[in-house]
This record gives sequence, structure tokens and C-alpha cells, in this order.
Amino acid sequence: MEVFKTIFLLTALTLLFVFIGGYIGGQSGMLIAFGIAAAMNFFSYFYSDKLVLKHYKAVEVNRQNARGFYEIVESLAQKANIPMPKVYIIPEAVPNAFATGRNPKNAAVAATEGLLNLLSKEEIEGVMAHELSHVRHYDILVGSIAATIAGAIAVIANIMQYGAMFSAGRNRQNPFIMIVIAIILPIAAMIIQMAISREREYKADEGAAKITKHPEWLQSALSKLDTYAKGGVMRQASQESAHMFIVNPFSGKNISFANLFSTHPSTADRIARLEMLKGKVQ
Repeated sequence: MEVFKTIFLLTALTLLFVFIGGYIGGQSGMLIAFGIAAAMNFFSYFYSDKLVLKHYKAVEVNRQNARGFYEIVESLAQKANIPMPKVYIIPEAVPNAFATGRNPKNAAVAATEGLLNLLSKEEIEGVMAHELSHVRHYDILVGSIAATIAGAIAVIANIMQYGAMFSAGRNRQNPFIMIVIAIILPIAAMIIQMAISREREYKADEGAAKITKHPEWLQSALSKLDTYAKGGVMRQASQESAHMFIVNPFSGKNISFANLFSTHPSTADRIARLEMLKGKVQ
């Protein structure tokens, strides 16, 4: 299923670029767009994880310089029966975490300094078990590619806006259509992220409960993370990668319209679902 999702996303990205390229530049535009899409597909598959980690200034750690955190991840990886991922810490006070990479053999998990300072050992285990569940089910590749697609769509929307204002030839006859497309594309990006992310979060929560055998650890962690997230936004947070985090890094922004396209289910719903798992994962 995850392989199908990945192929679908890569194909959608290619078709999107070719369509827009053809609309702007005809056959030549289509060929150029296809080349760009092919290069972006290659990049998103092999390097999108590195780009996300670099964006958040994540620092790789090991047993020597972050013993407690590293050993938590190591123990959970053994329980989940997956290879040990690379471990990163993000220099950020707002508590949050995410996983990235194209498969379990090339995975990485990252947590902010704020998360490690806020949560207890058991709560950190609940969070990292959630992230490792994403790793085990290949969610991280889909999430990384979705982030790349969202960024590409934002670029395309900007191109369409400028094209509507300054284009010549046949495109000048349809500036209204170009503006409409420029408005619709970012909404499409949000819908893509929302559709991919919400169900993945529920499944990763359930996976965490099965790995730790303690749903209450993640319940407690989610409650704390949600409260702190509403009080502030991560400095480097971007809409394109928001769906990768365990809680929405934009929860602190009270934008009702944006909430309709939230990449995360409500924390209350997630906690309620975890409550139903108590006694079933022992």
C-alpha cells in the first residue's frame, strides 16, 4: 500500500509539472517541465530527508553525547524489530518530534530540545515509539515526498501569479484562469497533506501503544505537547513539512480556515483512541 502511495505521489508531481509547463510554454514547456519533474522526483526520493533535517538545523547525536535519548530510541527500535535509525536533536524550545528517511534502513528520528526537557522518560518513549511506527510502516517516505510536492506546488502557484501579470502571447488571453489556478494549487497541496497525514497519525499512535505496551505514556505526552504547541510556533516551522511532526507546529496560530485543512487529527480524538487501546496491548 505504501509503495502504491509513493508511486501515486511521484506520478502526480510529474503530471502536475507537465500540465503547467504545457499551459505556460506549449510543447517546449512540457518537455522542460518533465525534465524538472524527473529531477525533483529523484531528489525527493534520495535527499528530501536530508533537506528537512538541515532546514530545522538538526544535529546528529550518539551514545556519547546524548546517552539517555539515544538508548531510548535504540531500545524501541529493537522492540519494533527495525534497524537503528540515526538520532537527531533540534535546537528549538517548542517541544515536537518527527521521523524522516526513505525506508527503515535509511531512517532518522528527531526531537526538539524542548521535548526532551519537558517530557518524562516514559513520555519520550511514547513519542519516539510513535515516530518509529512511522518508520516501520514506510510512512516517512510518503511524508517526505509530500513535503516536496507541497513546496513544488507553492512554487508553481507563484509562477502562475507572475504569468498572469506579465505573460505574452496566448496566455495573456486567459489571465483569469491562471489566477484561479494559482489560488487552487496551494489548497490542493493542503488537501494532499491532510489526506496523507491524518490517518497515518492514528495508525502511528496505535503502533506506539503496541511497541511500548503503555498507551498512557503517549496520551500524557500528546496532552503536554498540544498545550505547549498552542503557546508558540517553532521558529523554522514551514507549512510544507508541518505534517511530519507528531503535533502540528502551527497549533499556536488561531486561523480557523487553516484548521479545516489541518494535517493532524485533533489531540482529543487521538487521546480518546489511545484510551480504547488500554487493556488490549498488554
